[in-house]
Amino acid sequence: MLNNQSVAEEIVKKFGDDVYDFEEPFGLLTLTTTREQIIPMLEYLKNHSEFKIGFLTDITGVHFPDTTPATEYCVVYHLHSFIHNFRVRIKVFLAEADLHIPTASEVYASANWMERETFDFFGIIFDGHPNLIRILNMEEMDYHPMRREYPLEDATREDKIDALFGR
Repeated sequence: MLNNQSVAEEIVKKFGDDVYDFEEPFGLLTLTTTREQIIPMLEYLKNHSEFKIGFLTDITGVHFPDTTPATEYCVVYHLHSFIHNFRVRIKVFLAEADLHIPTASEVYASANWMERETFDFFGIIFDGHPNLIRILNMEEMDYHPMRREYPLEDATREDKIDALFGR
């Protein structure tokens, strides 16, 4: 039976200093790696004789505008082993000046759609993707709506009185 400790130890043996920030929020093994190691790590976890983490549950992006430029964007991968009912989350942080990461669509076919969605909403470019175009928004859009670049409220509205909303 797999457990977080044994999987984390094997990952560290294989990838060394390229994996860090191990956590276990709600019991989910979570780690951070580099853009250069994400594809080798996904292949390793999928093809490992014991782990057999063969299902890519999700790929998404997160925008952290108030952090350092090197960690402003994060690509998050959720993986699952049906055989062992074991899950792992892998994070890769990117700078806004270089929003490129290799595609995982050759490792997991389901990554195709998820990467297109992440590109559409966050503007993260998956290098080598076979058809990286917008999937839910119009091609004419010149922005990515899930980025936290816009105010939450329209400051010009006069029909809202803060006192009525508990502020």
